[in-house]
Amino acid sequence: MTSATGKKIGLIVLLLLAAGAFVYFDVGRFLTLEYIKASQERFQQLYSEHRFTVIAIYMLVYIAVTALSLPGAAVMTLAGGGFFGLVTGTIVVSFASTIGAACACLAARFVLRDWVQGKFGDRLTAINQGIEREGAFYLFSLRLIPVFPFFVINLLMGLTTMPIRTYFWVSQLGMLPATIVYVNAGKELGKIDSLSGIASPGLIASFVILGLFPLTVKQLMAFYKRRYGAQAGRD
Repeated sequence: MTSATGKKIGLIVLLLLAAGAFVYFDVGRFLTLEYIKASQERFQQLYSEHRFTVIAIYMLVYIAVTALSLPGAAVMTLAGGGFFGLVTGTIVVSFASTIGAACACLAARFVLRDWVQGKFGDRLTAINQGIEREGAFYLFSLRLIPVFPFFVINLLMGLTTMPIRTYFWVSQLGMLPATIVYVNAGKELGKIDSLSGIASPGLIASFVILGLFPLTVKQLMAFYKRRYGAQAGRD
């Protein structure tokens, strides 16, 4: 067994243990809308007394939930608005969610990419080339459209050759609009009965249009260059 293989097995075991602990200790009960609403006053008091400690613990939990692709990120985003307010909540959630997404991407890349590339390398060549040329545009669009689960994007992008620093800043920008919407909704945490009430069909449609906009502009620019570049060449 090589050192790299041993590290991969160790990481897989660690991830499985973390996910198993999440289920065994029923940590999910603390990441429900009902629990967050019932605990809001107590958490706000703690925040007023120990601001940096509460923010640090909140970010660590959020990063762990996102990195392990566990349920609860949406509720935690609402909690960020309820506990910290719009500005601080947006900043804290934005960085915590992006760091967690980057960790999930790196884990998938470390554990799975060599195997996937080795098994499907010929078929993935075109995809990797497309990611190198336009990956930032595609990722930005996917992040803006909330109908695509974020954890799926984290795992799939981990199988590509996109640089992690590009993945980080594009993800942070792309997730920012939805983060602001959920954090802002979290300011009225006591009035929220379900997550479905936040993401209305009209709001999702707006995000879809916004997400398709950069790709549409890029394609129109490419079409313009091909058409008028060819015409200029004939003249």
